[in-house]
Amino acid sequence: MVEFLDFECESCRAAHPLVEELKQEYGDRITFVNRYFPLTGHRNSGTAALAVEASAQQGKYQQMAAKLFETQDQWGGRQDSQAPVFRGYAQELGLDLAKYDAAVADEATLERIRKDAADGTALGVTGTPTFFLNGKKLVLNTEAEFRQLLDDAAE
Repeated sequence: MVEFLDFECESCRAAHPLVEELKQEYGDRITFVNRYFPLTGHRNSGTAALAVEASAQQGKYQQMAAKLFETQDQWGGRQDSQAPVFRGYAQELGLDLAKYDAAVADEATLERIRKDAADGTALGVTGTPTFFLNGKKLVLNTEAEFRQLLDDAAE
């Protein structure tokens, strides 16, 4: 299961608790992968993706992703850069800030996000969240439908 997401996207925030629940429920029967897809209309989505990827490099992907979704209403939709806010979250999570800053500034970190976005575009992703199961783009209308598709795939 691959999810293309944008940390500034309200729909992604709304889906996050369900996706986390499904990860627990399906455990090792389904592999869940998150891919970055910052939308151009969201001023801080690229910066948020950088913060998450820099955190991932220190083993804190899930913690930073959760923090950004939890606090999205405080920073989302702002026109000014929220990079200092995200750095504060990195500090709260106990990250090595020198390593965090270096990762945020590293072209390779940005390239990782660009690659995910380019892959998403090539696969027809136009909005977030967009889910793929075994390479097939899903059109989901209900949670029950989502669970049924996962049940079928897990068999």
